[in-house]
Amino acid sequence: MIKEMKTVDDWLEAFQVMKELRPHLDEKKFLELVKEAREKDMYQIYALYEEERIVAVTGFKPMITLYNGRSVWVCDLVTSEKHRSKGYGKKLLSFIEEWASDRGYESVALSSGLQRKDAHRFYEDKMSYECVSYSFKKEL
Repeated sequence: MIKEMKTVDDWLEAFQVMKELRPHLDEKKFLELVKEAREKDMYQIYALYEEERIVAVTGFKPMITLYNGRSVWVCDLVTSEKHRSKGYGKKLLSFIEEWASDRGYESVALSSGLQRKDAHRFYEDKMSYECVSYSFKKEL
């Protein structure tokens, strides 16, 4: 079952898996960022459950840019380490693609850390995503 995480209690439940991808965030900062992102950027969080327990989480937001047009940006996609290689990431990413298509978006895009070689193979080999650019960041 895939469920939208709408409440603070939902977000806290999702954080237990999300922190595997975002270990630099504590609960307080996570809740603060989720609240602001939902208000300003239409950020969505969905969780995939197995037997009433969250095993994978995604966060994404619709965007309009000159580069991608009307697209959905996947900000976060993580499967709990003990549940990887069971197809949960594929289910969530396919869910996002369907969500985007149903709402008239033209593409789904994401970035992935350079060190995440297994994730890159997943996106390219199992989900047919193309590596089309590098992402750059400067701390201020």
